Amino acid sequence: MIKLRPKQFLVFMLLGLLSVALFFIDVAFGSVKIPFQEFYSTIISHDPASVWFTTLFEFRFPKAWVAVFTGAALAVSGLQMQTLFKNPLAGPYILGISSGSSLGVALLVLGFPVIFGMQVPFLISQWAIVFASWIGAAAILLLIMVVSIRIKDIMTILVFGIMFGSAATALVSVMQYYGSDASVKAFVIWTLGSLGGVTNHQLSVFIPSILAGLGIALVLPKSLNVMLLGENYARSMGLHVNFIRTLIFISTSLLAGSVTAFCGPIGFIGIAVPHIARMLFRTSDHFILVPASILIGVNLMILSDIISQLPGNGMVLPINSITALLGIPVVIWIIIRNQRLTSLF
Repeated sequence: MIKLRPKQFLVFMLLGLLSVALFFIDVAFGSVKIPFQEFYSTIISHDPASVWFTTLFEFRFPKAWVAVFTGAALAVSGLQMQTLFKNPLAGPYILGISSGSSLGVALLVLGFPVIFGMQVPFLISQWAIVFASWIGAAAILLLIMVVSIRIKDIMTILVFGIMFGSAATALVSVMQYYGSDASVKAFVIWTLGSLGGVTNHQLSVFIPSILAGLGIALVLPKSLNVMLLGENYARSMGLHVNFIRTLIFISTSLLAGSVTAFCGPIGFIGIAVPHIARMLFRTSDHFILVPASILIGVNLMILSDIISQLPGNGMVLPINSITALLGIPVVIWIIIRNQRLTSLF
């Protein structure tokens, strides 16, 4: 049983209420304005004959749910990476895991047509892209884990992660050079990040993948707490460190890989959210940090989606640009106050 202080309980309640409010604001306000009365009546009646039915239930509600699960996935994967590597700047984007996912998708989208002279068959493309993204994320994370076993300096590990990510990006650039105009254009648009490209049918693949990764993460808080004290101490307490690493590896690959596959590479959420959670709850207990990161990630991602639609008139900004603008100040704050933050690891 998690014991929460009154202030922590209050923050959890406020975050939960805020996430519900932001969810409905995201659905109600988009690039196309819907009169409130029409919005309310369509939601209540769920009438397919309504002029706004398709807009709400085929586009806005799926996009809002994608924002919910994307925020939760990136936040938890970032928290796990920061604990595993004891690095306050660790995250699926900075450590190159998202770049690995991009490489996996690029091999499928750009490499497949070059090698076989044809596009990926439509019926298998959804699952193929997901598996390609998972494999790409897992490959980069595996390389980082191998390095972390031999090298203990956290900044060196961070540099290696950036190098692996840069290498993956370089390979993608080579494939773009040789790719066809149509495949390159599709890939570039995908890299900008989008929450609106996931259909109701694709949600049946996206949501179970995220839930599987989150399910693994939710059984790991006790082990993550022990690993904060060092691997030698964890082994002395009887913790199977290699097994826990493998579970974190699988969870992060599912979370970051699935998000990248369906929404493109989305940065800074994974780095910023865990630190916001530590700041709000004043704790390093993962029994609190994991659900807190989920709620904060959901709120931040939905807020980013709302901001991306502010231009109106059918215009929507790339979601990656918004998350960067929101997350970069947090990263700068992390660097400036590095000495105080590292005390939580």
